[in-house]
Amino acid sequence: MTSLRHLAVPSFLACLLTAGPVLPAQPPGSFVTGMNVVNPMRASVADQNALIAQLKAAHVQVIRASITPDDKGIDFAKRVYAQRIKIELGLNPQYPKTAPSRPYQPAEFPEMWGGHPLSFADPELSRAYFQSLLDQLEANGIVLAGFELGNEINWAAFNPEFPLPGKGKVFTLKDLSRDPEARQIAAGYLQYLKILAVLKEVRDHSKLNRQTPILTAGLVDTADGDPTWNNKKEDKVSLPATLAFFRAHGLDSLVDAYAIHTYPSSGQPGDPVAAAKRTARFMSVTVAACRAAGSKDGKPCWITEWGFPNANLACPLNDASRTALVKEMRANFAKVAAQGRLIGAMMFSWDTDPWSKTVNQDAVYRCGQLTESGRLALQPLNPAKE
Repeated sequence: MTSLRHLAVPSFLACLLTAGPVLPAQPPGSFVTGMNVVNPMRASVADQNALIAQLKAAHVQVIRASITPDDKGIDFAKRVYAQRIKIELGLNPQYPKTAPSRPYQPAEFPEMWGGHPLSFADPELSRAYFQSLLDQLEANGIVLAGFELGNEINWAAFNPEFPLPGKGKVFTLKDLSRDPEARQIAAGYLQYLKILAVLKEVRDHSKLNRQTPILTAGLVDTADGDPTWNNKKEDKVSLPATLAFFRAHGLDSLVDAYAIHTYPSSGQPGDPVAAAKRTARFMSVTVAACRAAGSKDGKPCWITEWGFPNANLACPLNDASRTALVKEMRANFAKVAAQGRLIGAMMFSWDTDPWSKTVNQDAVYRCGQLTESGRLALQPLNPAKE
């Protein structure tokens, strides 16, 4: 696609004037609340417009989504932005045509997606992709809420560097230098850092998005010593090991925040013992590496996926249990936000994948309206009052 990077200044200003006002940056120190929107590019334009209307009615200010780098993707971003909603944009590294692929194996590993190993990501192909996409967005006056490079790269589901089957392990920091499989994953991690460096260069030379934060891939909050989640030998690298490895190789000079994904147990809502266990896990694992901006030993965090399922598919929906869990989670967010260590939380999810034949139990827009838990998740977070 033709790059818009070298458009003459008058043409660029004309684009800004026709695209509407640039939305202001998030006020310093404010906590970002938002929603994940699932695969909006799979929806028709009419369904996209219905989605955008729902988000606007609920006063959603930020969504986490990915878009295609073409006219359809840019058009969706324009329509979202016109309703004063910013996109926390998911991006992926780019690969040469010769890169090997791990095939999708739906019978054996139905939730482990296919794709290329991170170690084959190409910095220059990625640079061209990032530049073209950002040029198109900025030609339409669009300022993003954030850039998030990759998704859950510390486990087998979204990082094809992991073999299937693996060893049935959660790898530690020591494993990344000693275990043959984990060493190959570490090689992919090093290549990922090169792609991050390219993204930072493109961001730093942009016109409208120089202050837009760059986030790591959303990382699964697995701890050292955790059991694997099933018996299919689908491996992970722990969150502390992943961040420690990245930081030892220069991560903090490339990103503004760490992105974390957390899905706490939803058992026994309202029970103080169960709540205490969830809080302890959140503090000791999920946000343990998060630091206030300007710290010498880490970066702030965004929780770019979090949520609880509601298996009740009846309408009207009884959402009381999930609402209690969301209230509990917001109290945990508030404690860490008050320290400046947590600066955003994007609930998963607003909706169901347009291609899905069943309702997403995590979705908070159900039965034609926003659920009680979704409304609570979107309320501004006030650390002093939660």
